[in-house]
Amino acid sequence: MTRFAFALLMTVLVAACRSTPASAPAPSANAWAVVNGHEITRDEVEKAYRRAAPTPGQQLSEEEAYTAKLNLLNELIVQDLLLAKARELKVELTDTELENAYNEAKKNIPDAAFQQELKTRNLTAEDMRDDLRRNLLAQKVVEKEITAKAAVTDSEITAFFEANKAQFNRQEDAVRIAQIVITPVRENQRTNRSGNDATTPQEAQAKAQMLMARLKEGIAFGEVAADFSEDAESAQRGGDLGFVPMSALQQAPPQLRDAVLKSNPGTVQLVSQGGAHTIVLTVAKEKAGQKDLSMPEVKEAISTTLKGRREGVLRAAYLSALRNDAVVVNQLAKQLVASAGKPPSLAPAAPGAKP
Repeated sequence: MTRFAFALLMTVLVAACRSTPASAPAPSANAWAVVNGHEITRDEVEKAYRRAAPTPGQQLSEEEAYTAKLNLLNELIVQDLLLAKARELKVELTDTELENAYNEAKKNIPDAAFQQELKTRNLTAEDMRDDLRRNLLAQKVVEKEITAKAAVTDSEITAFFEANKAQFNRQEDAVRIAQIVITPVRENQRTNRSGNDATTPQEAQAKAQMLMARLKEGIAFGEVAADFSEDAESAQRGGDLGFVPMSALQQAPPQLRDAVLKSNPGTVQLVSQGGAHTIVLTVAKEKAGQKDLSMPEVKEAISTTLKGRREGVLRAAYLSALRNDAVVVNQLAKQLVASAGKPPSLAPAAPGAKP
């Protein structure tokens, strides 16, 4: 090759490297978000909303409904990133796993009532299976990338016990409780990881039903509490209140107190009063007396506490990294900002737009 030909070739290559890459295709009219080129459609968000919506007779205003849909869209964006990671890691869900989880989720619901509920919400059994499949796949990624890596050593457990020995000397019987709090008023500060905050009794009711559905699907209580509880202090710990002495529990509102005292460990209950809701998990019950590391329940409790803390940090970092490395365009949010918060049906038509 001559010197001139070589120089010409290099010029062409440099020009090619500097050329502007082809722009991404414009999103479709039905796209409410685009995640790394993959559309999340309005139809998908509307289905998610119908799954989580309040029962008939508890309708939200259009503004309240769009607030709920924005929150659901943000969840679907995170889920989409996790599903992409599942494909990358070759994480799979078998048909048997899906069917077992599906049957478990509806085992206490008579089939006629289940079919009627689907009809009321304009959903199909396949819609429910698809939502469950996506949730379970995303959860598998979380377990592989976060839960499995948040290991706690025996030496860490021992160190925690030695530093907190007084906590394990129960002066009276106690119950370990975790909670998810939902109120019908806006809080003065951000209370959870997602920023989700009900502002009306209708929103609070819809949110309580949606969170109970998530828990029935098998989503970990601590994850739901950290993402959605409106009690800032306990949300940071996945809703964990630790062991509550019986004397303190007796001072709780009667409905909440009775729900805890009459339940077995592992039981989740929804307690509603005055427009507010508490989803309470009875974790464990202990008698008074000194505890030590020879007791399996003590070691397990410490391990759960330390692992929960580590998982919380790792999860926040992992999801932040996923989102930072992604190209995400929230079309619905852009539209609502442009219309000063007016939902599409309430916003004035754009000049020249067809009615």
